[in-house]
Amino acid sequence: MQQVISQLQSGSFGKFYLNEPLAPHTTWKIGGPADLLLIPSNQEQLVETVKLLYRHQIPWTVLGRGSNVLVADKGIRGAVIKLGSALETLRFEDELVYAGAAYSFIKLSVLAGKEGLTGLEFASGIPGTVGGAIYMNAGAHGSDVSRILLRAEVLLPTGEVATMQRDDFAYAYRHSILHNQPGIITEAVFRLSRGDRKEIAVAMAAYKERRLRTQPLQLACAGSVFRNPPAQFAAKLIEDAGLKGFKIGGAEISPLHANFIVNTGQATAQDVLDLIEYVQRIVKETYDVKLVTEVLVVGER
Repeated sequence: MQQVISQLQSGSFGKFYLNEPLAPHTTWKIGGPADLLLIPSNQEQLVETVKLLYRHQIPWTVLGRGSNVLVADKGIRGAVIKLGSALETLRFEDELVYAGAAYSFIKLSVLAGKEGLTGLEFASGIPGTVGGAIYMNAGAHGSDVSRILLRAEVLLPTGEVATMQRDDFAYAYRHSILHNQPGIITEAVFRLSRGDRKEIAVAMAAYKERRLRTQPLQLACAGSVFRNPPAQFAAKLIEDAGLKGFKIGGAEISPLHANFIVNTGQATAQDVLDLIEYVQRIVKETYDVKLVTEVLVVGER
């Protein structure tokens, strides 16, 4: 690691921090330190950073806006690469949308609607970045990324950049090939359709009103914790099991939405993990349904 740090100090790789606490970098406000946090200033620095880590065999984890992720209390060994403003690019070309991986998925949906493009309305309430959405095949309201993605540029662990078509991602419910084949999305191309701006705005306003009414967005959380089982809803199973408001330490099942776990102020990652396991056990015992997490757990427990 010392050789890597020396090269970071002498080269142009962007900002870097040693033993950086990751809680401020996640929407749950939870997580121990990263041995090394890297924030490249542009795509060239990102590529060179990955090549440097590859040469020295330093494992890395990529982080966008830190939603949909739980960082363990002991933090992350190796390097964490945080995608910054250099990858917050956006341009429209007819019905194609070119978006950088660090671009807000919510903001993208809003601006696409203002352009009179339909297909991204479902994204208007999904926190996080374009890159994270592609990685998770994020979705809502009966649609998801797999329906609109055309292709994406992916930075491979070797530092090479590859173009992956939609089918290359082997999409399934909240899953892509990137779960098993590491890579960093740098830019995505979405194919949308022409629509009526007013109709798009009305649909997005309705989604927003429902989201504000039913989700604890004013508290530190990470979005939906569990995937919906086939033909069922995780939130309903948890609520019907009487678990709304149940707490372990500083982690609480939201009284507003049972598929959200909120940090009431001092929650640890272990509090959240213990609560997840408790919910899984109770739902399994009560309904014989196995709940699978949607959030990603990273780091050393």
